[in-house]
Amino acid sequence: MTVDVLTHDEETASAPTEAPASTPEVSADEATVTESASPASSEGDASPAEEEAPKPKRGRPKGAATASTAKKTRTVELTLTVTGTADGEWQAELKNGSKWVAKGLEIPAAAVSRAAKELHADLSGPIDEVINQAREAQAAKVAALEAELEKAKQALAELDA
Repeated sequence: MTVDVLTHDEETASAPTEAPASTPEVSADEATVTESASPASSEGDASPAEEEAPKPKRGRPKGAATASTAKKTRTVELTLTVTGTADGEWQAELKNGSKWVAKGLEIPAAAVSRAAKELHADLSGPIDEVINQAREAQAAKVAALEAELEKAKQALAELDA
């Protein structure tokens, strides 16, 4: 029968403040027998409790030597540039990293407006303002051309008369 017994100094240094209820009471005679039955050891040897490997700490280990187990997400860099003019002409260019995928593609203003609304309200506001300014400029241009056409029709009618 082997019973591990701690001395008073070891008990106060490493034991919790209250002894567990399941700890058996050991008499001084049994402690003496147990100690004499254990293999001879010098005072410098560690006790059986100290020989056990230290328990690992809870949580993730800290330090640069630990490898992350998180799943790495591969990112793709795509750059879409949409350019508009005051006349309402829009172009798109697409880059994948440093390589051009598409360059100088003409796109309708309505498509730009719909795309901006789908992406975010903060994008659609300024883009719609630019499109409305282009629309007003084109309407003024149409009105000026219609007036010029009317004058040309009148001049033609006078020449035929």
